Amino acid sequence: MAELATIARPYAEALFKAATAGAGMDLASTADWVDELAAIAANPQLRQLADSPKVTADQVFAVFTGVARSALSDTAKNFLRTVIDNGRLAALPEVAVQFRALVNRRAGSSDAVVHSAFPMDAAALAEVSAALEKRFGRKLNLTVQLDESLIGGIRVVVGDEVLDTSVKARLEQMKAALTA
Repeated sequence: MAELATIARPYAEALFKAATAGAGMDLASTADWVDELAAIAANPQLRQLADSPKVTADQVFAVFTGVARSALSDTAKNFLRTVIDNGRLAALPEVAVQFRALVNRRAGSSDAVVHSAFPMDAAALAEVSAALEKRFGRKLNLTVQLDESLIGGIRVVVGDEVLDTSVKARLEQMKAALTA
């Protein structure tokens, strides 16, 4: 996947540069439409369609604009057209990841995924957020995913760092200690 990251980097950096240069773009809304385009591009059926030699770039572009939930701005359309014309549709999900990382770096924050065995209410999430921000030393943009296999507790992933306080992890540690 290093190749996709290398291909995606110039697109993400150029988009970030345009968004921060006062080109009438908002970083948050740009990140939203880039994420939406990346989600569409990640669809295997759409990728198969785009890879077909019988389908033109204009037809792929029309499918994207037809599937998008919201109306795409001119900037979004131009960006999408450039990606499609250059045959870089497969790199679009990685472009979104790298763009989000640039936005987070500028804001001094990080994305974090909290895997929880049970749904978390707003008060519990705020308490966890405060503790995690203190632990990791930066502002975190939390998203919660349910994972019943954890049995209880939470598992937090921030970039390449993992904090696992789940019952499943503790049972695995006990198993390893008993069999060692």
